[in-house]
Parts: sequence; C-alpha cells; structure tokens
Amino acid sequence: MSTNRHHNEEKQKTDKRNIYKLVFSQFLINLGDVLINPKVTLPWLLSSVGAPLFLLGWLVPIRESGSLLPQVLIAHFMYGLKRRKWVWILGSIVQSLCVVVIGIAALVLEGASAGWVIVGTLIVFSIARGLNSVASKDVLGKTVIKSKRGRVTGWASSASGFITVVAASAILFFFDQLQENVNFYIIGIAAATFIWLFAALVYSFIKEPLTEVHEKASSLSAILKEFRLLKNDPVFRRFVIARSLLLCAALSAPYYVLIAQGLTNSSVLTLGIFVLVSGLASLLSSPFWGMFSDYSSRKVMLISSLLSACIGVILFASVRYEFNASIIEWIIPILYFLLSVAHQGIRIGRKTYLINLGEGNKRTSYVAVSNTVIGFILLVMSSVSLLSYALSFEMLVIIFSSITFVGVVMVMRLPET
Repeated sequence: MSTNRHHNEEKQKTDKRNIYKLVFSQFLINLGDVLINPKVTLPWLLSSVGAPLFLLGWLVPIRESGSLLPQVLIAHFMYGLKRRKWVWILGSIVQSLCVVVIGIAALVLEGASAGWVIVGTLIVFSIARGLNSVASKDVLGKTVIKSKRGRVTGWASSASGFITVVAASAILFFFDQLQENVNFYIIGIAAATFIWLFAALVYSFIKEPLTEVHEKASSLSAILKEFRLLKNDPVFRRFVIARSLLLCAALSAPYYVLIAQGLTNSSVLTLGIFVLVSGLASLLSSPFWGMFSDYSSRKVMLISSLLSACIGVILFASVRYEFNASIIEWIIPILYFLLSVAHQGIRIGRKTYLINLGEGNKRTSYVAVSNTVIGFILLVMSSVSLLSYALSFEMLVIIFSSITFVGVVMVMRLPET
C-alpha cells in the first residue's frame, strides 16, 4: 500500500516538474517567434532590405502550411523512436540555425537575393516547426496526466500573450526608431538564436516514458494509408471536418484590422492596438480555457466557436448599419479582443481534444493526419482573399462567420473525450 502511495506521489512530482519544463520551453519558443512573426516583423524586414513585394504574400502561407503539410512524413519517422522529445529538440536546433541565416541575409544581402534567401530559410524553419508540433503533443500526452493537459496549453498560450503585449508596446513606443535601424532587429535575431537553443536544453530534461516502437513501411503507399483514418474512424473524421470549418474564425481576423485601418489615419497606431488587444486576450483568457478544457475540451470548442461566429455578425451589423465612424473605431478593437479570446478557446480546446482522443502511436497518427489535412485546407482557403476584390471586408467576415456556425454544429456531434 505504501509502495503504491510512494509511486503515486512520485508520479505527481514528475508531472509537476514536466509541466514547468513544458510551459517554460514553450514560453521560450514563443519569445523567439515574436522576432520572426510572418504577419508583422518579417514583412517589415523584407521591406527594409528592398525585397520584391510579391514575396510578402507568401510569408503567412509558408509559415503556416509549411509546418503542417509534412507531418505525416514526420510521424512515420517518429514511429521508430522510443523517446519523442528528441524530435522536438531537433526542431528547435534547426529553427535556431534558420534564424542565424535570416540575420546574416538581412545583414549582407539586399533586394531580391536577400528576399529569396529569407523566404527559402522560412520554408526550412516551418518544416522544423512541424517536428515540434507532432512531438509536443505526443510528449504532452505521455508526460502529463489527462486532467492537466489543457492547463499546460493554456498557461503556455498565456505566456505567449504576455510576449505579444510586450511586442505591441514596442510597436507603439519605438516603431520610428526600429524602422530606421535594421541592425537593432539583427541583434534581436542573434538573441533569438540562443533562446531556441535554451528551449531545447530545457526540453531535454523532461522525463518521458518510453513509447512502444512500431515498425512501419516508409514507402509512399504506406504513408498515404495513414489517411485511411479519415474513412475508418468516424469520430476523428468529424473532428477534422469541425476543425477545418473553425479555421474561418482565425481567417476572419485580418479583415477586422483592415476595416479599422480604413477608418483611421494612423496604420502604425492601428497595428499596435490590435497586436496589444490580441496579446491581452491570450494572456487573460488562456488559463481559463485551459482549465475548462480539462473539464470538457468539446464544450470549450463549442462555446468559443459560437462566440466567434456571433462576434462576426455583430461586426457586420456595426459596419453596415452604423454611420458614426468614431464609435465604430472603438467597437472594432473591442470585437477583435473578443474574437481573440474566442480564437484562444478554439485553439486550446481542439488541441486538448485531439491529445485526449488517442494514446501512443495512434495519437501521433491523429496529430499528423489532422495537421497535414489542415495544411492543404489552409492553402485552399487562402484563395478566399481573392473575393476581397469583389466583396466588402465586412461581407467576407459574415461569410466566414456563417461557415463557423456550420462548424459549431459539427462540434455538437462530437463525443466527449
């Protein structure tokens, strides 16, 4: 009896130590991400080195889809490993090297050559992030008990929100100086290199139990067979469909910013405000969503996706029928804050749901197949932006909200995990 009690106490201690290491390592990764954000800092860097403007449009698709598309291949590599944390560590080291290359390119190259080197390095960086994505969920599922997994994701997201708030403050107060000094940004990139390496060091101390090794064929046909999960596993299939539909909650966010920019004379101030409210939303709401997810990740997805869809309807009505522009200028940042809160709920809820849905190598397959499919869908959905030439921004928001409502219905059909 005392032996079992000692074992349980040691298990709880290990869980607690693992939680600290997981949250802190993710905090470090998020800190580095601020310096190569494809939505904010990388476009500014490309512009500073005189890169072709058409390269700017590729930054977000490369960063997002590049980390998702290869994950089935990554999973097949991981099936032969008893400890998966080394995959995460490899991803962090490769990302640190990519950051070095980006810094050197910005320092010694100009124009198209600098732009192509930075974009090419971003592709490698994104693939390395895919290593982290698959491995992190596997390690989290193996090292932290089910009732605390949502909390880990929530606190890591909250830390990310804190970093975003700091970045927004820098944009608001030091943008002019940063705009005139590329070398300052390069010093930041050098610091980010050590941040990723330190994250890898912290992660190496996680106590991870061994995984049962499954030898799987590495041929293309064997890899493609992974997608049979979508046919043979109805719960997983419904989850992937729901997650695909809920992408629209995130895809609608840039149009809130564009609508606000059209109503104000200061694009820099607008950028700083929206980055700030996004960070505050993550900082304040993520711990709540994390704890709620440990109770029911399905309910978190349901409530947050419904909130997102309703916010889109309110934005549409405010812009379309409100004639007082000064009021709308204040309403939109508030709605964007609420949208960011909802987005955090969707993200934390679906991560926790997927981790809890399977165990062992099946969890690895779930993560890899789901993320690969989402990578393709992201590329397809990015073409929706072409409708901006024919439709108003608020009309695009209501279209995305309508699709999100369909996602709400799909989430309702999911069982609890």
